Amino acid sequence: MSDSINLAKHQSKLSLTVPLTSSKSESNRALLIRKLGGDQAQLDNLSTARDTVTMTSLLASDSKQLDVLDAGTVMRFMTAYLATGATPRQITGTPRMCMRPIKILAEALNELGANISYLGEEGYPPLDFQPFGTQKTDTLTIPGNISSQYISALLMIAPSLPQGLTIHLEGEIYSRPYIEMTLNLMQHFGVTGTFEGQTIHVASQNYQANSYTIESDWSGASYWYSLVALAEEAEVTLLGLRQKSNQGDSAIAQIMEGMGVKSEFKDNAVVLSKCAQKKHLVIDFKSCPDLAQTVFVCAAIKGVSLEMTGLESLRIKETDRTAAMATELAKLGAKLEESKPGTWILTPAPQDYTVSQPLSFDTYDDHRMAMALAPVCMQYDVIIHEPNVVVKSYPEYWDHLKMAGVKITE
Repeated sequence: MSDSINLAKHQSKLSLTVPLTSSKSESNRALLIRKLGGDQAQLDNLSTARDTVTMTSLLASDSKQLDVLDAGTVMRFMTAYLATGATPRQITGTPRMCMRPIKILAEALNELGANISYLGEEGYPPLDFQPFGTQKTDTLTIPGNISSQYISALLMIAPSLPQGLTIHLEGEIYSRPYIEMTLNLMQHFGVTGTFEGQTIHVASQNYQANSYTIESDWSGASYWYSLVALAEEAEVTLLGLRQKSNQGDSAIAQIMEGMGVKSEFKDNAVVLSKCAQKKHLVIDFKSCPDLAQTVFVCAAIKGVSLEMTGLESLRIKETDRTAAMATELAKLGAKLEESKPGTWILTPAPQDYTVSQPLSFDTYDDHRMAMALAPVCMQYDVIIHEPNVVVKSYPEYWDHLKMAGVKITE
C-alpha cells in the first residue's frame, strides 16, 4: 500500500456483516500462558495482528537478542518471561519503543529475584537478562494507576514462581478489566487466583494444556461503531463478539449508545443500528483508554461535547495520543484540551464551521490514529497518510472498509 490513501465520501447505506479480527489482548496473553504451561495448549482464532505474530515468533525463538518492534504489550510480557528464564537474553524494539518506560516492571522483577539491567538509558529498553536466581520475596507493592500490562505480566509468571506471588496495588486501579482478563484466562488454563480489594494473590501451581478460542477484538469493533454513528443509514453485524466479554473495550457498546448506536446481541455476534444521540457525555476512560481516539473523532463530527477523565496513559502510547488528536481534530474545527489536570474537554466545531475537503490526516506511526480517523469518510472525502500502520492490530481493516462499500484509492 502507498504512503497515503484516499477514502471517498460514502454515499449509500452502510450494510454488511464483518468477520472482525481477533483480540490481540487475549491472543498475546494466551500465547504466553501456553508457553509457561509447556507449549501444549490448543489455541484457535489467534489474531493476525503484527503484535501477535511478533509474540509468537519471539516465544519460539532461541536467539539471544530479541526485537519486539513497536509492540508495547510484547515488550512487557516478554520482559517478565525472560526475567524468570535460565539463559542470558537481551530485548529491544524500535526507537519509539525504547522511549517507553519499563522501570516499574523491571525493578519489580529484580525485587523478585531477576537479574535485569539496562543497556541504554536507565528505566527504558533495551534490556539485558541474566538467569533468574532464588526467589527473594513473594510480595510486591505497585501503583494501581500504571499500565495494567505490567501487572498482567507479573501475574502470568506468578504460578511458575516457587513461592507464588501477592501484589498489593496502591491508590486508584487503572485498566482493571485488563487485569481481570488476565486472571480469567489464567483460570481457564487451570490457575486460580484471588483479586480482593487492592490485593491479588496467585499461589505456585501449574498451567493446564486446555484448548481456547480467542474472541473477536472489541477494540477493532469500536471503529465500526464509529462508522455506524457517522453514516446516514446503517445496519452492521460484527461476528465473534460476546456480550459477557473479558475485554474492557466492550465498554464501547455502552459509550456509543450516547452517540446514536444501538447494540443487539445475537448468537456470538452484535448487530449495530442507529438510535437517538445525546448532546453531552461524561466518560471515564480509565478502564478502556484505547477507545478514546475513536470516541473523540465521532463526537467531533456528531456535535457531541465530551468531558473526560482517565486519559493519562495516552501520552506514552505509540505517540502522545492527546497531542496528536488535538492537532487532527482541529482540521474538523473541534478543540481537545485539558481544562484542569486529569480532565479533558472536547468541544465540537461551531455549527457554521465549513470543512475544506479532502481532509488530510496524519497518523503519527500509530495504528489507532489511522483507524479512528478513517470513519470521517462517512461524511467527507478523506486522505489517510501512512495507512500501513494498521497491521499492528487490524491488518484487514482497509479490506473490510472496501467490503463496506468505501471507495479507497492509492
